[in-house]
Amino acid sequence: MILALVAPHTAGDPMGSQKWLNCRLVDIRQALAQRGHRVSQPVISRILRAHDYRLRANRKCVTGAPHPERDQQFAYIRSQRAAHQAQGQPVISVDTKKKELVGNFKNGGQIWCQSPEQVDAHDFPQDAVGRAVPYGIYDLSANRGTVYVGCSADTPSFAVDNLAHWCRTELRERYPQATHLRIEADSGGSNAARSRVFKQQLQRQVADGLGLTVTVCHYPTGASKWNPIEHRLFSEISKTWAGCPLRSFALVAHYIATTTTQTGLAVRAHLVPTTYATGVRVTTAEMATLNIEPHTICPQWNYTIRPRPTPSAEGVREVISL
Repeated sequence: MILALVAPHTAGDPMGSQKWLNCRLVDIRQALAQRGHRVSQPVISRILRAHDYRLRANRKCVTGAPHPERDQQFAYIRSQRAAHQAQGQPVISVDTKKKELVGNFKNGGQIWCQSPEQVDAHDFPQDAVGRAVPYGIYDLSANRGTVYVGCSADTPSFAVDNLAHWCRTELRERYPQATHLRIEADSGGSNAARSRVFKQQLQRQVADGLGLTVTVCHYPTGASKWNPIEHRLFSEISKTWAGCPLRSFALVAHYIATTTTQTGLAVRAHLVPTTYATGVRVTTAEMATLNIEPHTICPQWNYTIRPRPTPSAEGVREVISL
């Protein structure tokens, strides 16, 4: 009787043993009661388990058809990385970490303490000091991370401002003879592969402004977890502030700057108070003036930007270093 009742609500592999229900035990008990059968929920649970029914959560495993050039792009990223590192040129991985509400809010994770931190019962945005936008730059060769904590929108201009500041400071510090910068980035977000503003700002601020040749290789869509910054920098920052309420921007920067690992990772943190406008557009005519060369392999993801003959003025913005 029970199996007949749950049959219309059963999902899973009809040829295998894994099955699950989209109805509750209390619903089954009520349906049985309407048919004159008084059965407790524990008994119903035991009967279902005996027939391979289990409580299961959704599992993210359906990825769809992979991009036909996905494997080729991964191989190209590895070869480009090795070539640049062999020449002593900087190779960095960039991305924006998960945005965080700043205030007296619960932060996931646990810490050793005698009593738990008291935080707000609700994470209402109107009660927040602001929203932290951590844009990270990870130097693959030096095992050094830099995070720029913004308080505005995560825009391409914000991303390139941070890249330009990193090039003026840490790149010149570690690679004084560098002429070429290689960037590994995701295909979406503030450093998207299709973003005109990202490419135009790289041309103005980094290529023209600093005289660097910039090669960008984007990871295919849906492959951001293979971007080195995710598991070498961002995961370690999450461990550092796990269970610690992020009550101020200064505290966010402090946790980032104190992140270390046994393999020697060191991190610098900067607060960026600049407000960035959204909805900025770059015209086709402006794109035509860029000295950008798509690569022959996966040109939608790989390109090189070289300095133009007449460097343009570099934008100026305020940065507070901690």
